[in-house]
Amino acid sequence: MHDEHVAVERALAEIRAGRPVVITGEGGPVLAVGVEGLDAALAARLATAGPARLVLPAARLRRLGLERTAAGTLALPAIDLARIERLTLALDAALDAPIGPAASIDEAALELARLALILPALLVAPLAAAGSAAFADLMTVPAAAIGRYRAGEIERLRIVGRAPVPLEGAPETEFVVFRGGEGLRDQVAVIIGRPDFNGTVPVRLHSACLTGDLFGSLACDCGDQLRSTARAMAAGGGGIILYLDQEGRGNGIANKIRAYRLQSRGFDTFDADEALGFEFDGRRFDFAAAMLRQLGVAKVRLLTNNPHKVAALREAGLDVVAEERVLGRRTPENIRYLTAKRDRAGHRLDADAPLADAVSKTRSDPG
Repeated sequence: MHDEHVAVERALAEIRAGRPVVITGEGGPVLAVGVEGLDAALAARLATAGPARLVLPAARLRRLGLERTAAGTLALPAIDLARIERLTLALDAALDAPIGPAASIDEAALELARLALILPALLVAPLAAAGSAAFADLMTVPAAAIGRYRAGEIERLRIVGRAPVPLEGAPETEFVVFRGGEGLRDQVAVIIGRPDFNGTVPVRLHSACLTGDLFGSLACDCGDQLRSTARAMAAGGGGIILYLDQEGRGNGIANKIRAYRLQSRGFDTFDADEALGFEFDGRRFDFAAAMLRQLGVAKVRLLTNNPHKVAALREAGLDVVAEERVLGRRTPENIRYLTAKRDRAGHRLDADAPLADAVSKTRSDPG
């Protein structure tokens, strides 16, 4: 099991760097490479492997006009880079060929792309025995190992460092760094004050938001939620913020910025993700529950507007005793984002009046 876990991590590094990998399993072996890594030289090399197919997730197929709940494939008689880019990213693209079912090995390739935080679209080509010598230098990974990787990461979750880090407004704070749980990324538990771990602990699961948390983006309310939670915990006896590396609802910073570009053209946050091939929310919180258990927490008062987080912690075996809303600023820039979260994702934003005020201001001040 250890060897296959290492194989997945190496394959993640390769595919994230734009290099192809070999995936073995039912229907394999196949060559797989993310469309982000394709260029003319690589396309020419892959053309020698065999007839390729473009693997697209259900979300992107829906954008292309086909109602799907499962991934699909398009045959590529030739590796046409312009066609692949159009089918993968163009907003006005339409399907130009029949869609075939995705094999289990294609699904494994898509999971590898999601874990690597690249666009979930891949070129996959069968690797015939006669041509395998030409690709002997590539990283090989079993499809089954990719499927088991996320669960294995939770089992490997461990604390790798902790230290006091006084914060403005919360001087008695400790940062605890975990490794594992979510790909190759570290996660942080921020313990504020002196919460009673034997009782009900105030907890916030906060997905990292570079633009909002660090730069104060007006397009969301993430930074406000983070700082107001820290202040409230410091004033109220303590609590824990799990700062989770799940940028862009688990899609990564590059894809988040791609989605922001689409939002600037009129898409809401969920439609923008779907156009890029991502489902409604790519985050998981089972490893967050594992972090809390390692800290000795069993009962929580969850500070969140997101009912999915509540359900995820309960499903993972934690006792969510209570919930509490966490509200940030309402601005003309984040009004559509907040409205979409409330109306499409069921976020509990008791903010009708502030939302209405922001809409009114947007209409009266279009600049």
